[in-house]
Amino acid sequence: MTESHVEQAVQARVAAARVRIQAAKERRDSLAQARKRGLAHRHAVKLRNLAESERRQTEADQ
Repeated sequence: MTESHVEQAVQARVAAARVRIQAAKERRDSLAQARKRGLAHRHAVKLRNLAESERRQTEADQ
């Protein structure tokens, strides 16, 4: 039995929806990774600045 044009259209829409869903998932994953790297970088900078300010305070107290 051959598929009707309606069934083919429905299958095409389902396939297109799967592609969009997968693209959205990959985009979210990519953004999450970038966000995680950014947070780690900002935390490292904060710790470096904190250590530097503590060092300056120690030098000023002496």
